[in-house]
Amino acid sequence: MKKQNRDTINTKKTSYLIKRFIPYFGKYKFVLLLDLLCATLTTLCDLILPLIVRFLTDRGMNDPANLTVRLILSVGALYLVLRAIDMAANYYMANVGHVMGARIETDMRKDLFRHLQELSYSYYSNTKVGQLMSRITSDLFDITEFSHHGPEELYIATVKIVASFAILCSVNVWLTLIVFAIIPVMIFCSMRFNIKMRTAFKKSRNQLGEINAMVEDSLLGVRVVKSFANEDREEEKFDEGNSGFLNIKKETYRYMAAFQSTTRIFDGVMYITVVVAGALFMMRGSITPADFMAYLLYVVMLLTAIRRIVEFAEQFQRGMTGIERFIEVMDEPIEITDKEGAVELENVVGDILFENASFHYSDSEEEVLRDINLHIRPGENIALVGPSGSGKTTLCNLIPRFYDVTGGSIKIDGTDIRDVTTHSLRSRIGVVQQDVYLFAGSIYDNIEYGKPGASKAEIVEAAKLAGAHDFIIRLADGYNTFVGERGVKLSGGQKQRISIARVFLKNPPILILDEATSALDNESEKIVQDSLTKLAKGRTTLTIAHRLSTIRNAEIILVLTDRGIEEQGDHETLMAKGGLYARLYSLYTDAGSGIAVGD
Repeated sequence: MKKQNRDTINTKKTSYLIKRFIPYFGKYKFVLLLDLLCATLTTLCDLILPLIVRFLTDRGMNDPANLTVRLILSVGALYLVLRAIDMAANYYMANVGHVMGARIETDMRKDLFRHLQELSYSYYSNTKVGQLMSRITSDLFDITEFSHHGPEELYIATVKIVASFAILCSVNVWLTLIVFAIIPVMIFCSMRFNIKMRTAFKKSRNQLGEINAMVEDSLLGVRVVKSFANEDREEEKFDEGNSGFLNIKKETYRYMAAFQSTTRIFDGVMYITVVVAGALFMMRGSITPADFMAYLLYVVMLLTAIRRIVEFAEQFQRGMTGIERFIEVMDEPIEITDKEGAVELENVVGDILFENASFHYSDSEEEVLRDINLHIRPGENIALVGPSGSGKTTLCNLIPRFYDVTGGSIKIDGTDIRDVTTHSLRSRIGVVQQDVYLFAGSIYDNIEYGKPGASKAEIVEAAKLAGAHDFIIRLADGYNTFVGERGVKLSGGQKQRISIARVFLKNPPILILDEATSALDNESEKIVQDSLTKLAKGRTTLTIAHRLSTIRNAEIILVLTDRGIEEQGDHETLMAKGGLYARLYSLYTDAGSGIAVGD
């Protein structure tokens, strides 16, 4: 069931998103409180100026003699002191407040990455990596500004609106009620465009994720693109996605323009209401010229506060969109977890027991494996063969709990693998896959990945056992050679030997070889096969066979079909039986060593 690939535009309630987001302020509550205190100081400085103007105007109009140079300079000095306080408070808000936002963004990204590491194979089977890259990078960029400015802007606006209302009421109640009656209408009209902006922002983020996924897919497959001379086709695909992104951005800006234009209309309505109504009240003697001037200044301040909220609305919706897409991933269930009281798996000898083990994927009721009963004794070398889709790889993936059985159980040394910690279980299992993945970095780093912190001597010894040491030292930088993206600077055989060295360094008691030589040429296959023979010695080994010549010496060969284990025995026994294995082997030998008998 695809969860991340679909264009999900349904948005969650803002209150729910804020409730989920607020805990991230927990570590920084003192920073936030001090930030809001500084916001209070800057707001008070703004509120005091109209009162100073009103005071001086009133004194001058009633009796100019009351205005002395000393009084005027004292008032001016007081305001400069307030501005100095405002400067210090604003510096804290712009510096420390922003850093707090950046730390919250960092915390969220850390939590998101940790959660992604814990999600199961099935999640990644249905999710584009480019979408995840978008969520872990660009989706969280706006969190810094939102984390800082969200509480701050709302707090400042609330203080200014409440204080302005109280002060304006003290000047003229009726004029104040007339002015403030316009605000709910303004908020109602603005909210309608706000909701549309939010939906458009989410569509924009989703489309950006699709572009990232497409670019990643195209660049990682650049060799295939060039080999088929399909650069034009890739450009067409990119142009289509890029044009779709542009159309969504157009829709977003259309709603933003309507939103901002609406607020500007209400700005003008409020200004002219104050001027006309105020002039009428002043004409009737209900308000003095000094009060009217102060009133106008407070209305300007009030509209400035409202305008800041309007300007913050875009940032707010971007932040909400980022939070929502963050929560969507964080709410993905972790299917493989340690049960309460799970123990460490220690002193493993490698006895593996499948008891009526069955499995089907979460998005399908069709069973891939049904009632598998299998006992693999310590040190045994078991080979798995069979047609494509018979469940060979799936069976092996159940042992390290990449997936959990949906029926029956799997035990190692008599302990159900669901009763032990996944870390200790996987630490005792080594996997060599057909599709070798090398991380960007040096050969040394890639081998050391099998045992972080291993010594240079241990790494060299592992490389020698894997048959990789000789070709490594012939490279210009030896073990410090950079392997390139996904190891592109090395041949298939070289990459496979490095992956084998990685497992040698890990030294696990249980080994899974998933078609480890199927993609290699004959010469590389022989070298790698010799390394695998050394690696398998003394370990419980399961080999998924692609080339049947590689498993002739297996102690037990299991033939899997969609009905389960169809046949089992050594090579001679199965050939004498003349069943499915014999037919597969005949096909293999008749067609030559390059034939594939199942994935």
